[in-house]
Amino acid sequence: MNAAVYTAYGSPEVLQVKKITKPNPKDNEVLVKIRATAVTSGDCRLRKADPFAVRFVFGLFKPGKPVLGGVLSGEIEAVGKNVQKFKAGDQVFGSSYPHFGAYAEYICMPETGKLAIKPENISHEEAAALPFGGMTALYFLRKANIQPGQKVLIYGASGAVGTAAVQIAKYFGAEVTGVCSTANMEMVQSLGADKVIDYTKTDFSKEGGQYDVVFETVNKAPFSSCVAALRENGTLILGSAVLSGMLRGLWTSMTSSKKVISGVVTETVEAVDFLQKMAKEGKLKAAIDKKFTLEQIAGAHEYVDKGHKKGNVVVCL
Repeated sequence: MNAAVYTAYGSPEVLQVKKITKPNPKDNEVLVKIRATAVTSGDCRLRKADPFAVRFVFGLFKPGKPVLGGVLSGEIEAVGKNVQKFKAGDQVFGSSYPHFGAYAEYICMPETGKLAIKPENISHEEAAALPFGGMTALYFLRKANIQPGQKVLIYGASGAVGTAAVQIAKYFGAEVTGVCSTANMEMVQSLGADKVIDYTKTDFSKEGGQYDVVFETVNKAPFSSCVAALRENGTLILGSAVLSGMLRGLWTSMTSSKKVISGVVTETVEAVDFLQKMAKEGKLKAAIDKKFTLEQIAGAHEYVDKGHKKGNVVVCL
């Protein structure tokens, strides 16, 4: 089968499409014919080994997992003899993180993995675009204990996490303000944001502390601005923080009434099921910027590296 393989860390050109052995499902696994995957910011960080600490988990001198890709949508081609939850022919979507392997024509996943039946009202491309941003947004918004009627600001509202966060926060009954660039304001509003702020023209923190939750999804807004925008006892979510931001967040939580949440997302089967339910109800729509083929995977990574994508970048197989 074809797969995008990388054997060294570096620029997008380290990704090469090669023939590798098609996997066979074990007794408790399903074999999925992948129809679509997505290039996420997480994939790009692993490809570059940025931050360097990535190497301590995924391979010090070279990648320990040569096939990236942590999200997928496709069709189950075969199942192991002990599998009961799925059957051949099922259309499924989900996450293969932290094992990756979705930049390929086929993948084997355990029956208990983060997979769900794909809603009939969305395409494989749309389904592949949901898990990364959707599970990240859901995890952090739940951790912030978001409540109906709260005022929530999403910074980076046009990205993969941001577009999902706007919709999930609305689903939970919040009043949502999205922050993005001029070009993306209309899209963010179409996803349900009650108000959209153009960060190129307006400093969201100058309005004073009025938000119950500020969700910084892209690690680009000044930490002080995010804290200033919070009400007393408000919560700041640092969805893409580096170590320095985490430490500042810890200090703020210890020395003020404001709480800062950061850390690594925990993905679950229940979270995929929740996204499936929202999508089936028409309450969660995938925002797709561009589509590439597997052969164009290096170009897809190059585009994501620029940091200006709207929603998701999908790879069609």
